[in-house]
Amino acid sequence: MAAGATEAAGYWSFGIFLFGVVGMCAFMLAAPFFLGGRAWGRAKNEPFESGIVSQGGARLRVSAKFYLVAMFFVIFDVEALFLYAWAVSVRESGWMGFIEATIFILVLLAGLVYLWRIGALDWAPEARRRRKAASQSTPSDH
Repeated sequence: MAAGATEAAGYWSFGIFLFGVVGMCAFMLAAPFFLGGRAWGRAKNEPFESGIVSQGGARLRVSAKFYLVAMFFVIFDVEALFLYAWAVSVRESGWMGFIEATIFILVLLAGLVYLWRIGALDWAPEARRRRKAASQSTPSDH
């Protein structure tokens, strides 16, 4: 009987937690509606950031390399997060954790070397790369 009572108490505490989370989300979604302003106008719908009124359209063509660098940042930022968590628990994880962290770092380094070799980190325009390659292939007269 006692085991069933403690098990039921665990479900009640989870239910209260779930109710609190749903209630907090509902409050955070409803509060701006009730506390926010109701004024509407032409200037209200225009974007305004950092004290500068925007000019032109927001549709700009951006090179895919910008997105590639953003993905690199996310990947290596998550890597830093994992390594920080490992560093906090390095004593508890022991040698096995050290070996796993070493394998993790080696896989990331292999990925970085691969990206470097295929030219994913090369930002130079194609014409400048060709000129540089041509200048390196000709012997200098010095």
